[in-house]
Amino acid sequence: MTHVSVRQLGWDSFFEDQLAGNEAELWRLRIDAVHRRRLTGLVDTEQFEIDLPPRTDTADYAVGDWVLAHPLTKMLYRRLDRRTLLQRAAEGKRPTQLVAANVDTLFVVASCNTDFNLARLERYLAFANDAGTNPVIVLTKADVVDDAQDFERQAASLQRDLAVVATNARSADAVVALRSWCGAGSTVAIVGSSGVGKSTLVNTLVASGSRLPQRTGRVRENDSKGRHTTTARSLHAMAGGGWVIDTPGVRSLHMKDLGQGLDFLFAEITELAPSCKFRNCTHDHEPGCAVLAAVAAGTLDPDRVTRWRKLQIESRG
Repeated sequence: MTHVSVRQLGWDSFFEDQLAGNEAELWRLRIDAVHRRRLTGLVDTEQFEIDLPPRTDTADYAVGDWVLAHPLTKMLYRRLDRRTLLQRAAEGKRPTQLVAANVDTLFVVASCNTDFNLARLERYLAFANDAGTNPVIVLTKADVVDDAQDFERQAASLQRDLAVVATNARSADAVVALRSWCGAGSTVAIVGSSGVGKSTLVNTLVASGSRLPQRTGRVRENDSKGRHTTTARSLHAMAGGGWVIDTPGVRSLHMKDLGQGLDFLFAEITELAPSCKFRNCTHDHEPGCAVLAAVAAGTLDPDRVTRWRKLQIESRG
């Protein structure tokens, strides 16, 4: 395994600095698939099954993780600290679900049709913000609508400096449009509801000669919906030299403990809050509320405040 190959897989000084002196000869593997009882990882783009110590819980690992293993036995030694972690909060007493690790950019996919939903996009943006990843909204099916720019304007209004790209997920033009986030050593993950073209976009981005692309289900013409047939998260090489993680199952998100993620998403509300008369103002009914004053003045979208309030309540619950 060469120094160049691990860098192509996303290895950099953040991970190198975590190695102790006696770990230099261990294999550095990047997890490319997590199963109920086993893990597989990439070394120099070749896949190996990792031998797991007794009582190892694979739920503690995510696609994109970096682990160390003994080169002769392939026995797992330890997992390195993550730069970023996408994790899905579960309702009730169910454990948090790890989605993907060490992701640089999260492509939030929506389509330019009846599936387009601002409240849903805000959930994905809060999800990305909380994980420390850079969100990019990718609007698919831009080739079948009269005015894709209207969808772009609406999406771009959701968060400051938010990148929005409208494209045809089946076209090679999508590779060009998204190239700046897909370079060598970079990692992107893709989320979005069923039928918006997530797996189609993965198929377009992956390099020729990589492992079999994701299967996609046929979209029903009458309601723009589809049956998602991807069954497991996995890491795929992209034509641009980076890596992409498809995330089947993350079609809806339960918000929990996403304070900073929501604060960044709703920055226009967060920045007004210190001007409220009461420190614990809920921006609902209190006198002297700067947020309500901005709504009354027409400088703040009341629908944004309503959605902010709903997500705040859900996050605290």
